[in-house]
Order: sequence, then C-alpha cells, then structure tokens
Amino acid sequence: MVGAICCDTARVSRTRPGLRAAPALLALVLAACAGGRATSAPIMPTSSAPPSAASPTGTLAPSGSSPSAGSVSLGLEPFADGLADPVFVTHAGDGSGLLYVVERGGTIRIIESDGSVRPDPFLDISERVVAGGEQGLLGLAFHPAYRDDGRFYVMYTAAGDGANTVSEFTASGGAGDPASERVLLSIADFAGNHNGGMVAFGPDGHLYVGTGDGGGGGDPEENGQDPFALLGKILRIDVDGTGSEGSPYAIPADNPFSDGSRAAPEVWAIGMRNPWRFSFDRETGDLWIGDVGQGRWEEIDAEPAGAGGRNYGWDTMEGPDCFEEEGCDTAGLTLPVAAYTHDEGSCTVIGGHVYRGARYPDATGTYVYGDFCSGLVWGLDAAAAMAAGTAEPVLLLEEGMSLSAFGEDEEGELYAVDLGGRILRLVWE
Repeated sequence: MVGAICCDTARVSRTRPGLRAAPALLALVLAACAGGRATSAPIMPTSSAPPSAASPTGTLAPSGSSPSAGSVSLGLEPFADGLADPVFVTHAGDGSGLLYVVERGGTIRIIESDGSVRPDPFLDISERVVAGGEQGLLGLAFHPAYRDDGRFYVMYTAAGDGANTVSEFTASGGAGDPASERVLLSIADFAGNHNGGMVAFGPDGHLYVGTGDGGGGGDPEENGQDPFALLGKILRIDVDGTGSEGSPYAIPADNPFSDGSRAAPEVWAIGMRNPWRFSFDRETGDLWIGDVGQGRWEEIDAEPAGAGGRNYGWDTMEGPDCFEEEGCDTAGLTLPVAAYTHDEGSCTVIGGHVYRGARYPDATGTYVYGDFCSGLVWGLDAAAAMAAGTAEPVLLLEEGMSLSAFGEDEEGELYAVDLGGRILRLVWE
C-alpha cells in the first residue's frame, strides 16, 4: 500500500515493501471515515497529518543501516498465540513464572511457562470497559507485595463516559475478583484517542500512571502544558496511603509539585502527548518513555531515576522540532534522546525495556523499542544515552507484526506483543 489515507483521528502510513500493512489499522481508518466504529483497530492511530518525506539533517532519526547492535542480532520466536487484541504482557513478581496478558476488550489472560494460555481469564471486566481504537483495558501492574496481599492495578477507558480509570483489584485463589474494584482515579476525557494507558510501579514502590493529552489533534485543550491538568502527564501516587478528603491514595511527599501550588500534586512529568508505554530499568531505576507523536515525529524520552518535574515539551515541541511555530522557546524543556519520522511506514512508537536478563549477556544494557505500523525494532545503548542525553539507535529487526507492546518476565527476558494475537519471545544470536 503506497500513500496515505487520512481522517480526523487515524491514518494509514506508507508501508515499506516486504512489510504487511496491519489490517487492523485499515479497519480503523475505514470506520473513522464512515463515521462508524471499528471492531478491530490499532491502539494508537496518529494524526491526519501526512508523513514527512525525509528527516532533516542532524536529527535523531535512527540510521537503520545495520541489522545488529554490537556482536548480537535480534530475532523472535513464537511463545503464545490465540489471544484477542493483546496490548500488554507482564509478570506478577511472585515467583510463579506466569505471564499475564492484557486483552483490549477487558480481560486478562494467564500464560503458563510453556506458552499455553489458560482457558479462564484471570480477570474479566469487559462490561465496564469501552473498547475499540485506542480505548479499552490498556494497562496492568502488580503491587510489589502482590504475593502477600493479592493487589493489582489496571487502567481502562470506562463504559458510559470514557473516563481514563485507574483501579485496584484483589486476587484470591489464583484469579482477580471483579467485585473488589476500588477506583483510584477517574479522569474525564473529551475524545476517544490519546488515553495513555500504562501503569507501573517504580523502584520507589509508588504507582506511575501515563495519561494522554485527551485526544483530537494538536492538543486542542492545551493539556500537555497545563500543569494542573491530569491529562498529558506522567502521574505518581502512593496507593498504600490515603489522602485528604477521603482520597483513595496519598501524594508522595517527594513528588515535584506535592504542595499543589505550581501543578497538580499527582504530576510527576509534564508535556506528554500519549505515553503509551514506559518502563523502569530494573538495574538503575531510570525511566524510559515512548511518547506517540502527531504527524511527523515519534520520540523516546529518558529520565534518570528520581528526576521528577521534567517537561517533555508537547505541544510546544513534537520530537526534536518546534510544533506550532518556528523558533519556539525551548527553555526548561527536556528533549528526546531518540526520535524518528513517519518514513518507511512508521507511525506509532512502542516504548520497550532495557534488557537485563541473563540469557544474552552481550545484549545487556540495550534499550529495545519499536513501531506499531512498520514492525521495525531498534536498540540503543541505555547508559550512553543517559550520559549524553542523545543516542544513535540501531535497527535490530524488521518484522511484519502489529507491535502493541514489549514486556518482561520475572527473570528480565523480553517479549513482544502482536495485536494480532501473539506473544513472541526476543532472542539474541
């Protein structure tokens, strides 16, 4: 497929020869143009702006000139199949060896260590979730004390009003109890796209929440740069405490805006467009964010452990460029360590993980990320990127899949999630 089909909230990118066009992406575009609702669609369509023809000189676009990084090359091996719109995979940290897969329609499935999928869901809240396009059950995080108390947390778009919802559930007898739901955050939203969806516990034991700017194109409500809006942010809350006036969570005392005078006290980072996937380096505690772009740039942001209060630029910036005007004021903004354009069929960055497993020591310290539309996967030297503030990514893999997420097992081995229903294990050779 050559060229672009554009609508208000979705587009089909040019597809590089040899890579299949994701059928889910086309389904969303056709439904959006017709005013209907797609039953199968990508998690993160980009804006209607056409892709740029080339990257400007001196940008952080990956070279794509080599299929390997250092002495290793990346491959994928099948692990599990038969899932329905999987958008995330993770582990519970309880020593069980199980993986948990989030299905966009509102269910969580358990995968055994041999790759078999249990027939009964771990959790089913499909009646509470509006799903399709960028909406649905989007994120999952297990409490550090899950082995003892069974608590876990999800993020979803709520049926009825589409609010971005973060809830706590409790598991017993090997399954989550739908009746145990305790809503922590319900953030009103005005559009169906840019919902973020990632929740993860940091090494500090607090829950981090990624929220999109609310949707539309160009951040119409200016949420990204509004410090008091909970949309367009990374939030950080203490789920083990209670706040004032009956709040179901506490504000960590060391949050950068904890007193609420300069920003909402929950805010950890400002200036996000759609931080669909982020992760913590399990060795250093550094935070890596894949922030989905508008019409031209996709970006990776890197934050040293504990460095809250940063402004990542949206919608003053998109990637390394000014967004709304030339010569914008970049003072006080943190620019991405890596970025790429929508050339070669790319459209939506999928943030990944720094590899810290034991099976492939030559790959240790490589941050792996990819793109939903093109299926391209890149790697960069995490330590060098943190030290220099920029990085030169290397193309590791060119695979025809609808990449929706990466995930780690308890041992630090990495997996790729294909929205078409597969979980694939990353292997280095």
